[in-house]
Amino acid sequence: MDFMRAVSLDRFGDPEVLTEVRRPVPVPLPTEIRVRVTAAGVNPVDWKTRAGQGMAAVLGDPPLVLGWDVAGVVDAVGAGVTRFTVGDQVFGMPWFPRQAGGYAEYVTAPSRQFAAAPAGLEPVASAALPLAGLTAWQCLVDIAGVVEGQRVLIHAAAGGVGHLAVQIARSRGAYVIGTASSAKHRMLGELGMDEAINYRGTAFEHVLDPVDVVLDLVGGEVALRSLDVLRPGGLLISVPSRTAGEALAAAADRGIRATGMLVEPDGHALEQLAALVAGRQLRPVVAETFPLKRANEAHRLGEAGRTTGKIVLTV
Repeated sequence: MDFMRAVSLDRFGDPEVLTEVRRPVPVPLPTEIRVRVTAAGVNPVDWKTRAGQGMAAVLGDPPLVLGWDVAGVVDAVGAGVTRFTVGDQVFGMPWFPRQAGGYAEYVTAPSRQFAAAPAGLEPVASAALPLAGLTAWQCLVDIAGVVEGQRVLIHAAAGGVGHLAVQIARSRGAYVIGTASSAKHRMLGELGMDEAINYRGTAFEHVLDPVDVVLDLVGGEVALRSLDVLRPGGLLISVPSRTAGEALAAAADRGIRATGMLVEPDGHALEQLAALVAGRQLRPVVAETFPLKRANEAHRLGEAGRTTGKIVLTV
């Protein structure tokens, strides 16, 4: 039996519970591919789950291997796979919210949960794209149906999902407004954001003209305050699940459209993201990389809440 390196979560707790272990290399079932992972993205759901929140209730008790963002090379294919062959460069967000085991040297999953890696994009950047990019795409395209000329407000616009959402909204012809600290405004302008609001010094609801869509990536009172800036018929999408219920209830009381969301694997949408990358309309920003064995350090950095873009593990 062949073995691989993986980072195991043996109990819920602080970042130090993440330890490198050896696990059997998985074998692809029919319709699955095995990917030799080159890089794995780190997302807020990872450290929330590690602490016993996030997807902990879905995954059950440890031991677990976290991680849903992967980029790498197809290493083996199961019967029935027609989309990929051994040697193909791919990226994906397999199995979410079930365990995918992205913090490892190999991952197996259905082939249609992957797409060909964006041409010209390094594996580290490709690994930064799936979960955050799919979240932004499914919110703005599948749920909101953003079209040219609409006004879109994105909270936490410089974060992992936010900086991709800015670019996706801009690619669809929207006027894009974002909240972020003033130090990040220049970068967001380079990504296509039309108007920036410093959340530390300005109450956005006091200075904004009405908007068509709010993508709330913060939750809590930010989601509630966002109801005041929506024009009639507008839509609030509140992603943080712990506080979305309160915002949705308040919206219902006021007759305002609002919804939560949970991202889903979607190979077709990954292809759309790759096309935007190829067309130079989308680029993931990588804040910092860590080797796999230092996943605990990556979690500590992410939990500090000050990164711009994504954190990625190199495998």
